[in-house]
Amino acid sequence: MKDLQNKKLLSDEVGTMASIISKDKKIRKLVHAFQIKSAYHPPKKYNGSCLDGRDITYKIIPDADFKFFITANTKTRAFRRYKELKGLNKKVSFDEVLKSIKNRDKSDYNRKISPLKKTRDSILINTTNLTKRSCFLKIKQIMDKKLKT
Repeated sequence: MKDLQNKKLLSDEVGTMASIISKDKKIRKLVHAFQIKSAYHPPKKYNGSCLDGRDITYKIIPDADFKFFITANTKTRAFRRYKELKGLNKKVSFDEVLKSIKNRDKSDYNRKISPLKKTRDSILINTTNLTKRSCFLKIKQIMDKKLKT
């Protein structure tokens, strides 16, 4: 678990490599098994799990209680990523980050194995004009409402 807190995992190189290696069927199979285990058997101190990924809602956990497709326009996502990388003291330009995000999106939407797509039963949340907190509160409100019915 400690390894997952390593700031190097946020690097652009890791993001690019994740997009590349996720096309490999053997790696997808290993990751798939880990994701299913995490979803259906969370650590004992938790009552559930939250998975983030481009094929979670239709391939990994199609029976999830809640499905969200969270997005923002490309420039907003690039700006957020740029700020994140600058916070890690990375020397990168906004244009490089924007190009990287566009390339990754194109690759992820068009790949043959587990492409990025929104399912019919996923709730679309566009975060272009939302803060992290307001996005969280929006999701919490949706979940609270469904859990009360």
